Amino acid sequence: MSEDRAPGFATLAVHAGAKPDPTTGARATPIYQTTSYVFNDVDHAASLFGLQAFGNIYTRIMSPTSAVLEERIAALEGGTAALAVASGHAAQLVVLHALMQPGDEFIAARQLYGGSINQFNHSFKSFGWNVQWADINDISTFEKAVSPKTKAIFIESIANPGGVVTDIEAIAAVAKRAGVPLIVDNTLATPYLCRPLDFGADIVVHSLTKFIGGHGNSIGGIIVDGGKFNWTATNRYPFLSEPRPEYNGMILGETFGNFAFAIACRVMGLRDLGPAISPFNSFLILTGAETLPLRMQKHSDNAKAVAEYLSKHPKVTWVSYAGLPGDRCYKLAQKYCPKGAGAVLTFGVEGGEAAGVTLVSTVKLFSHLANIGDTRSLIIHPWSTTHSQLTPEQRKAAGAGDDVIRLSVGIEDAADIIADLDQALAAT
Repeated sequence: MSEDRAPGFATLAVHAGAKPDPTTGARATPIYQTTSYVFNDVDHAASLFGLQAFGNIYTRIMSPTSAVLEERIAALEGGTAALAVASGHAAQLVVLHALMQPGDEFIAARQLYGGSINQFNHSFKSFGWNVQWADINDISTFEKAVSPKTKAIFIESIANPGGVVTDIEAIAAVAKRAGVPLIVDNTLATPYLCRPLDFGADIVVHSLTKFIGGHGNSIGGIIVDGGKFNWTATNRYPFLSEPRPEYNGMILGETFGNFAFAIACRVMGLRDLGPAISPFNSFLILTGAETLPLRMQKHSDNAKAVAEYLSKHPKVTWVSYAGLPGDRCYKLAQKYCPKGAGAVLTFGVEGGEAAGVTLVSTVKLFSHLANIGDTRSLIIHPWSTTHSQLTPEQRKAAGAGDDVIRLSVGIEDAADIIADLDQALAAT
């Protein structure tokens, strides 16, 4: 390829970060299944531990297999660096660990995955981190939630479970005025459909378990540093702006510039909290990432066909899918996700919760399980499962009311997916 030509998305999905193994010539990225790495000498070891040189020390902190995954996702998102961790929840923990002190606040959209709402409402309180909730349907609620204690704003690009598209640019403007970073969970969209950094986001997180891995066989998460936030402008973020005693007074924000946040997450979050991804999982997710553009287009095309079918079915009372022209998020989807609105949609069945439970129990091609982003079509009743730890009010606000059925539409033949739903709806 010519040096003056920027590679396209599909090329990056296959090649970014990877090269043949220099020792064996292996073309696929090897699984470096080892705990630790030999140093050249004492000076080399000291320089690695002191952050004066880059290299491998211990697999809890980094591995060559994960390094390829990190470079690839950073390239696909348009970021400066990335850090792979054990899960999407681990990514959220490590990100906020680098930003928050006890007593600090962050603002989060109410329209989130139920596990994230639970993590923010309960588990993070043990660290003294407090969440303030806002509504993506009313951007002013984000503005009103800002206080001197606010350290970040957190949203999803496409909200789970409702498939609602968030106005990233508008909320990024709120974050900029507040002087705090905007964190976007881009799991449902993936960088193939939406790149939040292009619309003002500062940090992107993913559950790699979902569409990027894509095959329902491995757990992982990732943090992508956008490289544009000025961490040393104030003393608001001491992990990055103040001398670090564990690194001989080094100021990470000054030393590492536009990838300082990714470094801080690695050397203080991942190093000390320990949610490391295994090299084997990184290998599996890398393999999945190679076909990301092919799969996401097929997912989106199939989901649109399913949504169109459901919107005309007499037993379906409503459908939420931003790819439908009549959907309230259609214009936002055209702006942020012009290639497709993703694989996840929700709908309600005549007869409410009881009919929905019958539907979930009657499908044959669909798998009833708590995941999204698999090649296979998946179905669940969020009210009684993924969002069940929330109050009824919180479930409804998140788009998981008692009549909601969530589909993660797979890459099977669309006609077969629709036929399965058709026979199940007939049974309700």
